[in-house]
Order: sequence, then structure tokens, then C-alpha cells
Amino acid sequence: MSYSNPRQTFVNPMVPFSGTILGGLAPGEMLLIQGTVPSDVDRFQVDLTCGSSSKPRADVAFHFNPRVKKGCVVCNSLLRESWGREEIHKVMPLRAGAAFELVILVQSDVYKVAVNGAHLLDYKHRVELQRVDTLLIQGKVQVQAIAVMPNQSVVPSPEPQTIKSTESSPTLCAKRNLTVPFRAEIEKGLSPGRSITIKGRTNANAQSLCLNLRVGGTSSIALHLNPRVKQKEFVRNSFLLDCWGPEEKKSKNFPFGPDQYFEMIVLCEASQFRVAVNGAHQFDYKHRVQDLSRVSLLELSGDLSLEEVRLL
Repeated sequence: MSYSNPRQTFVNPMVPFSGTILGGLAPGEMLLIQGTVPSDVDRFQVDLTCGSSSKPRADVAFHFNPRVKKGCVVCNSLLRESWGREEIHKVMPLRAGAAFELVILVQSDVYKVAVNGAHLLDYKHRVELQRVDTLLIQGKVQVQAIAVMPNQSVVPSPEPQTIKSTESSPTLCAKRNLTVPFRAEIEKGLSPGRSITIKGRTNANAQSLCLNLRVGGTSSIALHLNPRVKQKEFVRNSFLLDCWGPEEKKSKNFPFGPDQYFEMIVLCEASQFRVAVNGAHQFDYKHRVQDLSRVSLLELSGDLSLEEVRLL
């Protein structure tokens, strides 16, 4: 599934976070939250509330409270400053120190919650949906992006014309009939120690090249490499929930030119990607998507022809 065209986004918000959901929520809409659980986490909470008043405290339509150390998720509602009956789910899909993607699907009678692509729980409405207009996040959690997705904005991804690595043969080596744009699926995603080697040639009138390492099943890009030949800039970035982060451009030299053979290696390490071109180290890029196993699609495009793509 691909997430596209959010109607509202928040990028790198500070926690505690309180944000108005413009227009409230309607059945079929979704809230997507991408973040990281700190290594010293105890618990945090995501609340859908009716306003943001603190005195008296606003009603909480849906209180989602992962208690990581206790290994459970507690859900509840607050009405007239009184908590209702807790619903305790003795399962913990979040891991200390790991990235996560939380999805809350709004339906007419229930909230459906998924974490990292797997359904976790349902929570029946105790407060009228039309009253909900605020998202509140508190506790020990780091949030990279929040998106409010309109109804029917999630559509099946078209089947890519790709080559694939497999679990039994994770090494991918493509040498024949390579076309641009090029896509390759990476079985079980990346992990520290794996590398990608691209051998090719820039076109005679080359303007730019593009390499994307995508998070499977989403529009997120963990690593975007964009050598811009005319400007002699080697741009790096990440794309989370339809929002680009800050660009990085500094490099030792610009290694690409028109009508030129090149060999680029992207090495995945535990905390960063290391990139070399024609045998010379260019730069390091700190991971902005921490769960490398979710990075499962390689894309190549731009003004180039390909001779070989190898994944080890």
C-alpha cells in the first residue's frame, strides 16, 4: 500500500505535542505517526481529544498508551475528567531503541490500530467522533512525522517491473538488458554490512542522477542520492510522509561528469550509509529511518545507462 496526499502534516514536532486536526476526523480517514522509541522508554501516550483544554481537562475519545516495560498497551477514554474502564492488551509491538510506524484508521464505530504494518487492536468509540479535533502526544517518544490521511487516499501500489533478491538467494546481480528507470526489491530489507554497487555511464547531456532506497509499502525514502551534474552538487536527503527533510550537500569533490563511466558503492552500516564513487569515499549519511529491515526497494533513474547492479 502507498500513502499519498495527506491533508495535514506535522514534521519533527516537539514532544509533548498538541495539534489541531483541521476539520476533525471522519470515517475512512487515518492518522499516521512515524517515530522512534528511546532506549530508556517506560511509556508514552497518543490521545485523540475533544479540544485542548487543561482546566477542566478536555475529554479524551481515545487514549493509546504503550507501556513498554510492562509489555502491554492500555486504551481508555476520559469523560468529564473521569477515566473509564481500561482495555489492556498484553502485547508489545514496540521495541526500545527502534523505529515504528503507528496507523490509526478511523471507522464509524471503532478505531483500528496497526503498528509497523500489523494490526494490533480495535477500540470501540465511547465519544462521538464529530467531537474529536485534537491530537496529543506525551511521554518518552521521538516523533519524526505525523500525517492526517483523507478517506480513500490509500491505494494499492502497481506491480513494479522489478528484479528481486530472495531469501534463499539474497545476493542480487543484474548485468543484462538493464533499463532506466530501474527497480529492485530487496528481500527482508537492508542490514548492517550489506552493500549496493552500481556500475554505469552518464549520458552525454546528463543533468542529474537519482538513487532511492525506499521503505517498502510506503512512500518514504530512507536514502535519496541526487548528483546534479550541472550544479556539481551531490544532494542527499530522506522523504518521510510526503515531506522532505533537510538536504545535505557537502562532499570532498564532485565525481560525476557528462558521458563518464562510474562505479558507486553504498555501504549500509549500523548508524549510517557510507558512499564511495570510483574508489574514493565521498560522505557518510546518518540513518533517518532506523529500522533498516523496512528498507526494501532500490530505485535508479535519471540521465544514465546501467551496466551492472549488485547487492551483497
